[in-house]
Amino acid sequence: MECDTDGFFSKAEWIAKTIRRYSAVHVVTHIDADGLTAGAIACRTLERAGIAHTIEYVKQLDEPSLERMAGEGSKLLWFTDLGSGLSRKMGELGLDFVITDHHIPEQSREEVGAQGQKHLNPHHYGIDGANSVSGSGVTYFVSRAMDDANRDLAGIAVVGACGDLQDTRDCRLTGVNRDILTDGKAAGVLEWQVDLRYFGRQTRPVYKLLQYSSDPIIPGITGREGEAVKFLQELGISLKEGERWRSWIELGHDEKRAVVSAIAKLLLSKGFGARSTGRLLGEVYTLRREEVGSELRDAKEFATLLNSTARYGNPDVGLKICLGERGELFESAKMLLSGHRKNLVEGLQVVVDEGIVEMEHIQYFHSLEYIRDTIVGIVTGMMLNSDSVRKDIPLVGLAHSEDGKTKVSARATRDLVDRGIDLAAALKAAAAQVDGVGGGHNIAAGATIPRESEQAFLSILDGQIAAQISARSGGV
Repeated sequence: MECDTDGFFSKAEWIAKTIRRYSAVHVVTHIDADGLTAGAIACRTLERAGIAHTIEYVKQLDEPSLERMAGEGSKLLWFTDLGSGLSRKMGELGLDFVITDHHIPEQSREEVGAQGQKHLNPHHYGIDGANSVSGSGVTYFVSRAMDDANRDLAGIAVVGACGDLQDTRDCRLTGVNRDILTDGKAAGVLEWQVDLRYFGRQTRPVYKLLQYSSDPIIPGITGREGEAVKFLQELGISLKEGERWRSWIELGHDEKRAVVSAIAKLLLSKGFGARSTGRLLGEVYTLRREEVGSELRDAKEFATLLNSTARYGNPDVGLKICLGERGELFESAKMLLSGHRKNLVEGLQVVVDEGIVEMEHIQYFHSLEYIRDTIVGIVTGMMLNSDSVRKDIPLVGLAHSEDGKTKVSARATRDLVDRGIDLAAALKAAAAQVDGVGGGHNIAAGATIPRESEQAFLSILDGQIAAQISARSGGV
């Protein structure tokens, strides 16, 4: 489909005008960084417009949830960062709703238009929802349409985009995300520059930055604290200033250039090639109004902190951080972040200990209850970016959830997507055959399925991926 940005922005204007007619709105959003930022943008927008509002957070939107909402009153329901896979059901239930989402929709633009739905989704306009705009970004454009003063929310929208890894493919944000960046710069809330892309530029000691490096990994240094320290010392980089460890942002230009050059030479010497070295540098996004050295100063670190709140049952903490609350609340968020990091490390070890099971067209691990269902997707993505997992087939992670079901998260590489893999379509189809629900993006998707149907689901999913590969290659 040809890209129709004018149509996308026009629909945002129409939805904004519609929302203004309501006196009360109930926001429903997802429990990840993109969902929290989208929810925060919606709430701040409604607050500024003088519209009463409440908010609800969900792990997975399903038909029972919609049926419950249908019986709870006549408020407008604003679904942010979710809802595109159930828009038909919403119509059948007679819900009064707005959707600002970027996941692959179940209905076409024509169907949505014919039903008069207040549903804004980039895929309806030829815009890639996996890379060009996130759920918070879609919500932002409606917010901007409601009041031009809401451009100061662009920084939060960029946090959502980075939390959704939309800067990963090209080492920078692309598509209509660039419009958000431009707005944020004009509003004085954002700036960006080309720098080392590794996580923790603001807060981690430099040696920790290298120790936990990925995309690309640094051979002989990633995962090895002592080697990271030695590498920097041999370059003459001072690790401390007095008793305090220096972070990446505290290094001088010449120091940074020396580190990047040495990493690039090491990668090339180990046969990694220009593609890996080219991923060392990219755009990094800074929230100008946040304190230097804070977890909130860098968009990626801000997003990780948000994940550490919502995915552990404290979404209100993350939402309030997005809305500007600090003090004791921020300290609580940092404690949750510490626990989140610990859980991710332990989760990765669980996968290593349990091992990866290889099928013909997918590989998977099952963490049972040892990895929370709310972070199994993050662990799956981290494993796929490691050097211990095959890259030529998708990786699928399973975890038991508290409601007696199984959460499934799948991740693919960009090369696999270019070969025709569409995880959203595959997981949606496979889940439907076992009375589950699934969806997402071509490169990252999820599903919730009955626990007793796990093996059947995996077998069906393996077949779905096989069929996608065959169709792309012209097979029967």
